[in-house]
Amino acid sequence: MIPAKSSKLLLIAVGMSLLTACATSPTGRRQLMLISPDAAIVQSKQAYLTTVSDLDKQNKLIDDPKMSDRVGSITGRLVTEAIAMYPNTANWEWSVAIIDDPETVNAWCMAGGRMAVYTGLFEKLKLTDAEFAQIMGHEISHALANHTAERMSRAMATSVGIVAIGVMSDKPLATMAGGAMAAKVALELPNSRTAETEADKIGMELAVRAGYDPDAAVSLWQKMGSMGGSAPPEFLSTHPAPGNREAELAAMIPEMRKLNPTGKLARVTAIEIVRDAPAP
Repeated sequence: MIPAKSSKLLLIAVGMSLLTACATSPTGRRQLMLISPDAAIVQSKQAYLTTVSDLDKQNKLIDDPKMSDRVGSITGRLVTEAIAMYPNTANWEWSVAIIDDPETVNAWCMAGGRMAVYTGLFEKLKLTDAEFAQIMGHEISHALANHTAERMSRAMATSVGIVAIGVMSDKPLATMAGGAMAAKVALELPNSRTAETEADKIGMELAVRAGYDPDAAVSLWQKMGSMGGSAPPEFLSTHPAPGNREAELAAMIPEMRKLNPTGKLARVTAIEIVRDAPAP
């Protein structure tokens, strides 16, 4: 066991690093940042290349002109507004892979603007363009708000915290087991509930500015809720339960609609449709 004096010094160092490594989200919330957004972009690119390469080997990347045009035009309008709101993202490598997986209802956007859409979204939910814009606006917002870097930082903090618990404990295995369980609930979920709420708000604004009806945010979650199966306990979920989320989204609609009352469609920024594994 590490001597008490050394343990205290370790905890002081951990605490100082956590106190000083902070940033502010677009909504004004303080964020823990042990890894910079730029570093998160670099690491996300490597993860994206590996993921897309594996999908390409499995012939899972869609190259259907109609689907590519639909996904590209909607995400392209969202990217136009993302760049207008966050000019530093103009140099991001915006791209989207359309994944042939009719059973998976999912989409994501990594730090740096690399996206993926699963065909199950369309086949299972029968999405309108406005509903798809809400989904992608939400996912893009995670990248805009540096949630990837925040999530990675939280994972790093978990590791450091568990080590600190272990060195201070007379029963390190029991203490670390409890610490690991708490860390899983508090830190290791993909996105915090607060981050999800931020992405809902920023994502709806992106979609409205891009020209899509904000009412689609509510109808989208009604479709999500009707898919069947029991919803997980709200406090363990990264996504608030559908009913609660619908109410929060509905409350935002009147103010959001004022941002683009005529629903004018934004210009489409050309983004890459990933049809095969890109060069590293």
